[in-house]
Amino acid sequence: MAESKKRKKNGKEASEDTEIQAWTDGIPLSPRWWAPTFVTLLIVGLLWLMVYYISQEAFPIPGIRWWNLVIGLGIMMVGFLMTLRWR
Repeated sequence: MAESKKRKKNGKEASEDTEIQAWTDGIPLSPRWWAPTFVTLLIVGLLWLMVYYISQEAFPIPGIRWWNLVIGLGIMMVGFLMTLRWR
């Protein structure tokens, strides 16, 4: 069976992972609490919306009606924005 050839760049064989590692060396990793926090925010926002729809607009906060949608989506948006900064 024929073996695949490595791609060449400027007439030289490309190294395996050195190009990828070079641009990620200076980027600090996220703290250990970052991933559990954004996952929790995404789940809490989803649960907020589910409770709002299942209770037929009576809960989680009874007097503000459709603002519950804004709160639930806002919580989820914060969680989503945190995923963009995760390293």
